[in-house]
Amino acid sequence: MSLPAAAQTNAPIEFPYSGWNFGDLTDKSKEEAVAYPYNLIDRGSQHGRTLIRGQLDKRLRDEKAGTASPRKPPTLVVNGNPMPLYSDQEGRFARPYAFGSGSNNIEVLTPEGQSVQRIQFYESNPARPKAQLRAILSWDDNQAELDLHVLTPDGQHVTWSSPVLIGGGGMDVDSVDGAGPEMFSVTAPMRGLYLFYVNYWGNFGSSGYHFDETRQKPIITCRLTLILYENTPNERRESFVVPVRKVGELSHIRTLVF
Repeated sequence: MSLPAAAQTNAPIEFPYSGWNFGDLTDKSKEEAVAYPYNLIDRGSQHGRTLIRGQLDKRLRDEKAGTASPRKPPTLVVNGNPMPLYSDQEGRFARPYAFGSGSNNIEVLTPEGQSVQRIQFYESNPARPKAQLRAILSWDDNQAELDLHVLTPDGQHVTWSSPVLIGGGGMDVDSVDGAGPEMFSVTAPMRGLYLFYVNYWGNFGSSGYHFDETRQKPIITCRLTLILYENTPNERRESFVVPVRKVGELSHIRTLVF
């Protein structure tokens, strides 16, 4: 009996690696046999992010990207958070992500929802505390640039231009190369109201950024996922799928009482 097409597909994920990343006695973060090799992108305060990197085979590539009817891309699911997985013409992809301590998993799904590859690893480095409050933003047009904005109970405004909270936390990941994610994390949130907004900042293509209404899709759909007490028995999450239509549009997505 032949295997399903998804099972025959070559495993696309190169990084992070499966396995243990940090032992109680020995830090193995520099070895290539561990969960992920700390190949960080250093952009200011975003110390904690690493790349999920790999290559899709021909059956999974978004071969019609940029056309009037692009093929639906595969899905990258990280710790239960789905996001469209776009690649270049050779199928290469690299998505930034900020992992916390505890059990983490990554999965690639075909456009039809079949699992191609799934890896799981445990991050036991005590220097990576668990986020008590995390927000993750992704969207379904890799030529659009959306920004996450968060207003905190003490009036601070966190976004790409002001990523760090006084007292700790802020933007872990500010993705500027298509489809997200953008991630906001706090390990010790203050009590009160948190307001979450999404701004459709602009578009980009071969000639760089632009702010007209020329884009692949007439309506872009974004997903905001809020996670409380991540990687603990008390984890709670909720997701909101919201359309954005015009460059410059600022949408209030959720008010959260922590």
